Amino acid sequence: MDSNIKKIVEETNLKHIAIIMDGNRRWAKEKNLPSAMGHKKGVEALKNTLRACKDFGVKYLTVYAFSTENWNRKKEEVDFLMDLVAVTLKNELDEMHKEGVQIHFIGDLTRLSEKLQKVTANAVEMTKNNTGVVLQIALNYGARDEIVNAVKNIISDNIVPEQITPELISDYLYTKGIPDPDILIRTGGEKRISNYLLWQIAYSEIIVKNDYWPEFDKKLLKDCIEEFNTRQRRYGK
Repeated sequence: MDSNIKKIVEETNLKHIAIIMDGNRRWAKEKNLPSAMGHKKGVEALKNTLRACKDFGVKYLTVYAFSTENWNRKKEEVDFLMDLVAVTLKNELDEMHKEGVQIHFIGDLTRLSEKLQKVTANAVEMTKNNTGVVLQIALNYGARDEIVNAVKNIISDNIVPEQITPELISDYLYTKGIPDPDILIRTGGEKRISNYLLWQIAYSEIIVKNDYWPEFDKKLLKDCIEEFNTRQRRYGK
């Protein structure tokens, strides 16, 4: 099975998969469990997906962990999610490092606690020379904020209008140096972009799965790649 999917990845030049990990709370609610259990199960789904990307030969994986709008949730849930990010990074970092994962964070990390900023910086520093799957974690991320931030930095660098190109703008985004996603997967059945990678997904193939994120696994990723293989990418032509 893996060899067939690897062949598709190679033949389609599939490099980058982005995922909106939706449905943790709904999964937990349907099972009469607290939301925290859904988020913990979601971490397991992410680990499985990361390993599947490695097995299938997908170089880049970007996941939406916490949006700029998620601060509007109940304080108890926000605090839990932030703690979960910190604990997961501490517990899983050594293993991810051994497996060659290179970790990036995209988003405005300045709003995070000093403790979490240190944890994220340590993960980036430890894995910066790894050559395996590049895992981008969108944390306190919003695409509109990202674009506004890019515009401000372009202005502060005294870039004149004649110099502004799509390539230049891409170089001012958090994802500088990372190819745009070939596939955007959203779990949980909702058909929204939710302020995620608005610039980068201009020509991404969008696949919506009804399965909640805690249910996502290697087989579902395989299904998404097989569906991608049936799409004809025209890039507006």
